[in-house]
Amino acid sequence: MSFFKEFKEFATRGNVIDLAVGVIIGGAFQKIVNSLVENIFMPILGMVTGKIDFKEKFVQLGSSDTPVTTLAQAKEKGVTVLAYGAFIQTIIEFILIAFCIFLVVKFINTMRKKKEEAPAPAAPPAPTTQEKLLMEIRDALKNK
Repeated sequence: MSFFKEFKEFATRGNVIDLAVGVIIGGAFQKIVNSLVENIFMPILGMVTGKIDFKEKFVQLGSSDTPVTTLAQAKEKGVTVLAYGAFIQTIIEFILIAFCIFLVVKFINTMRKKKEEAPAPAAPPAPTTQEKLLMEIRDALKNK
């Protein structure tokens, strides 16, 4: 089998295509979650905690001749900082994505369980005495 033919079989197999679709949808879902956290959760959290913008929270490491007041200034001037606000935001994004994945997996497992628990078709009822008698007559006629 040629290399390209083997690759074509591999690439067109159902699992690979399903995986590719999952990765693409996952990337799009991550953008949605990031937007949800950045534009909805963090502003609400900032409002509750006294109008704090967590994304801009940082600690300047070491001494610097020029103090900086924003994270953008620190990056522009090359000041070493510990950007703990961005880290907090990333943790919230991770927790939200993990929770959504948990819900999807739980839903899929519930559906699989229902499918597995589907009742098996009922066994055919036992023949009645009349049917048994007719079967005996049939068998007796066959043997003659």
